Amino acid sequence: MKTVYSEDHRLQHGRAELNDGQLVPCFEMPRRAEIVLARVRSERLGPVVAPERFGRAPLEAVHRKPFLDFLAGAWAQWIAAHGDCDALPLNWLARGMRPIEPETIDGRLSFYSFDAATPITAGTWAAATAAADCALTGAKLVAGGEGAAFALVRPPGHHAGSDFYGGYCFLNNAAIAAEALRKQGAKRVAILDVDYHHGNGTQEIFYRRDDMLTVSIHADPKQEFPFFLGHADETGEGKGEGFHLNLPLRWGADWSHYGMAIEAMMRRTRDYAPDAIVVSLGCDTFKDDPISKFKLTHEDFTRIGAAIAGAGKPTLFVMEGGYAVEALGVNMVNVLTGFEAARRR
Repeated sequence: MKTVYSEDHRLQHGRAELNDGQLVPCFEMPRRAEIVLARVRSERLGPVVAPERFGRAPLEAVHRKPFLDFLAGAWAQWIAAHGDCDALPLNWLARGMRPIEPETIDGRLSFYSFDAATPITAGTWAAATAAADCALTGAKLVAGGEGAAFALVRPPGHHAGSDFYGGYCFLNNAAIAAEALRKQGAKRVAILDVDYHHGNGTQEIFYRRDDMLTVSIHADPKQEFPFFLGHADETGEGKGEGFHLNLPLRWGADWSHYGMAIEAMMRRTRDYAPDAIVVSLGCDTFKDDPISKFKLTHEDFTRIGAAIAGAGKPTLFVMEGGYAVEALGVNMVNVLTGFEAARRR
């Protein structure tokens, strides 16, 4: 399995995020990708390749142009107004307010974001577009006949919607890759999200479409961030009705709960019969993750990979969350080696 990786991920290195009422060092840090890369190499997963450059057109197929313009220019506007410190929003739209984009950077940050844990820095746009290019390169490999590929990316993407960012995410790498697979000949694509947090951005982007199946296993939004999407009764709208499956689990879920959700995920995927699969691969379901409350073990991640391989489809894995950093390489690569071992049986 080829791994697509760019050193440009290091350009996104926020100084602080708001967590539990305090400004703390960012959980989403460059070491996350570096430790996964080291594990990919030590386990000899396969070649590590650099991404191709695809420009803005694939981004505009998923994200709205004004939002992309904002992300591309936000740092310059911020530094002119406030100097060299992380750009974080001041407030957010509430019920009864009007969604009219402000002119000032403080207002625009509030208009396009949904949390205070996702700082924009000098390198955010370069890092985010490099991550998208990694995912697009992986999609190209899979469309070209590779049985599987791994886009080792940060910043992650599944919380980013068509015109909003948050949850450490700016561009929705998995959604961009899935849309590219459609354009490269896949009539139906399934996006399987195994991150601890609901992929609210992915759901928003594809909620009214029947050429994309989205399935997400995540912490119950009644308990956990991002709180306001991911309930079991959200199944799609219009043409998309029935093409979205949410499998929320309560805090404390271990494999006895998660394994049943994986079975339901794969059953729905097989029924859908996609031409290709994109996996939003988060490993923050691990028992020692500092900002999550599931109880999966190292061995459980191998089981996840094997279950996904059971679909027998070309598969692109796109890295998402996971903040028990020292264990992240083991857990992420366990999914991939579990997939490869099952695929070769």
